[in-house]
Amino acid sequence: MKKKISRRDFLKLAGASAATGAALTGCGPSSRFVVREPYTQMPEYALIGESTFYATTCRECAAGCGLIVRTFQGRAIKVEGNKNNPVNLGKTCARGQATLQGLYNPDRVTDPLNQGRRKTLGTDGMNWDDAIKVVSDALANTDPAGIGFLLGMAPDHLFDLVSDLTAGIGAPAPVRYGALSAFEARATLVKAAENVLGQSGLPFFDLANAELTFSFGANFLETWLSPVAYTRGFSKMRKQGKRGYLVQFEPRMSQTGAKADEWIPVRPGTEGMVALALGKLIAESKKQTVPRAFVNVDVKAVAKESDVDEEKLHYLADLFADADRALAIPGGAALGQSNGLGTAEAVLALDALANNFGQPGGVFLSPAAPTEDNVHRPASLQEMAVFINKMNTGEIKTLLIHGVNPVFELPKSLGFEAALKNVPLVISFSTFPDETAILSDYIFPDHHGLESWGYQRVATGTSQSTLSGAQPVVSPFYNTQSTADVLLAASAIAGGKLASVLPFKDEVEYIQAQLIPLIENKDANFNAGEINSFSAYFQQFGGWWTNEAALLAPTQNTLNETLSVESPTYEGEGDFFLVPFVSPVLGEAGANKPSLQEVPDPTTTVMWNSWVEINPETAHEFGIKSGDIIKIVSNVGVIETSAYLYPAIRPDTIAIPFGQGHKAYGRYAAGRGVNPFDLLGLKFNAAGDIAFAGMKVQIIKTGKKFELARMESEIGVYGEGLGEE
Repeated sequence: MKKKISRRDFLKLAGASAATGAALTGCGPSSRFVVREPYTQMPEYALIGESTFYATTCRECAAGCGLIVRTFQGRAIKVEGNKNNPVNLGKTCARGQATLQGLYNPDRVTDPLNQGRRKTLGTDGMNWDDAIKVVSDALANTDPAGIGFLLGMAPDHLFDLVSDLTAGIGAPAPVRYGALSAFEARATLVKAAENVLGQSGLPFFDLANAELTFSFGANFLETWLSPVAYTRGFSKMRKQGKRGYLVQFEPRMSQTGAKADEWIPVRPGTEGMVALALGKLIAESKKQTVPRAFVNVDVKAVAKESDVDEEKLHYLADLFADADRALAIPGGAALGQSNGLGTAEAVLALDALANNFGQPGGVFLSPAAPTEDNVHRPASLQEMAVFINKMNTGEIKTLLIHGVNPVFELPKSLGFEAALKNVPLVISFSTFPDETAILSDYIFPDHHGLESWGYQRVATGTSQSTLSGAQPVVSPFYNTQSTADVLLAASAIAGGKLASVLPFKDEVEYIQAQLIPLIENKDANFNAGEINSFSAYFQQFGGWWTNEAALLAPTQNTLNETLSVESPTYEGEGDFFLVPFVSPVLGEAGANKPSLQEVPDPTTTVMWNSWVEINPETAHEFGIKSGDIIKIVSNVGVIETSAYLYPAIRPDTIAIPFGQGHKAYGRYAAGRGVNPFDLLGLKFNAAGDIAFAGMKVQIIKTGKKFELARMESEIGVYGEGLGEE
């Protein structure tokens, strides 16, 4: 057990100057030795009537936004954006604001548990010495080939630590996954960048400096890649001398589509064909020779298949051709199709035609993240299917899960829950009692993000190479432990190769070891000559980033290569295209926060539930009214939810938000709404991403009714009830 010292003694040792240098964030690296007392014991470093502010990183998604958390007498009471962090420059989204409700959530896992794979949260508490021994025995006594780590989307210090651990003992590398990466089609976007831009990595779209933007399914104002950063870019695009113009191609109007100047309700799966047709027409409009990439396109056939009028295509092509800084963005549902990779390549080819690679308002490759040797993206659904197959065949003997809830975040058709039964030992490090945690053998709860040390690489969203920093803003409320510390302690107990691979006494020492290479870089937001001072500044600023832009200009040009986008193939025999979309309020993991449940959806104003969006003309044809419970049937599953008559959706399309439908995850989430992943099959595109927007379903009126809680008036929107007494 490490000796604890008081803050007063620490200040005597460190000196007043060192303490002053870290005034914003606490006490630099030595603060891990300070006892941070809870509110009731009045910590001595809290002045009555004055607040203390800490810089840290938001953990509600993988974007890596910086936060400043105001604390008052030992409690965190308000979250704002960190104005210094280049990702968000002081802004936050609703989920960032609600992170305090995760910290104070009454349903957190408070102690290590011998869960025993119950279907409800167990009560068999353990002490941490025994819990660490369980992890140590699992790592020491399992053949390294049989150890599996499944982590969340964030490329953080825990991912680095586990990567070092697995590489050192010869175990498979950790797998990262999150539902957001599936809806973003990250694997498709990265593969398309490799094919078209000449280098693997996430593209950076300079929306802020664009004059005209064509977005093909990228809902960048909601949940796509780095929404706060792209919202800032969109705002700047609108405020230029010549107001920027946005055209959104998507079958269901998203929040981004609602903010666009034009919404083009394209038939699902034909977005790439439209991009190729536009490319041909743009070249003709500029009186250029049509590049080989577009020369074989039949514009009339594309207009017919996409349901976009040919005259409209000519108009849009002229618009693009006349713009000085035109930009095309592929993303979201447009890539979640069987032809998603071809669609992404076709849209990026429009950027090549606009000659905007490496130009203001154009396309770049995101800067390499600090200390990152190779680009590592989250797993595609096809790669997750391979991982689950290893579980089913018994190859994985010990499974350790952190930062992801695969029972909820994977389509049911993949069979993850059933595959868990074939893994002898499952350990969850979840902070909350989610669906995966309660089906585990043990739950060893991690601290909440606001109680934790760490760093996170920023994959995209800023022009600067950025490492966002995290530190505790309050003392842990419950008997939780850092997962990194648990793994370090377990490795030390196991001894041998495990101990030699991770020779660090605690998480903070490991983090400092990873930060040392950055000391040599003087072109950054701060400079320090040695690691202790560097760590103090790292906490004070909330991370490390370069002063200058580090974007990479693509070098490859594919216009002289033949491009083609095949007609999409759909799964299922229904009459309607199903377009699931991530709730812009809840995201994939916000359903356990009541303030987010209470926030009206931006386009429907629905709260506290799920719904199915259906065009009013289609609803009238089927005799469906607002609030009628509809059964949606795919070839793999059935769900029921209330109808919402939504005029901004194609008549042949229905849409359901993802974010509700939990069977566990606490009192605010469980038993509320439906999960559209239950309707999806196992159809993948060429990059391995699931064709989540390529399912056709049937709808059946059940005769039941459930009125949704929503802000808008049905009288005001549809005139329902007018003339009735």
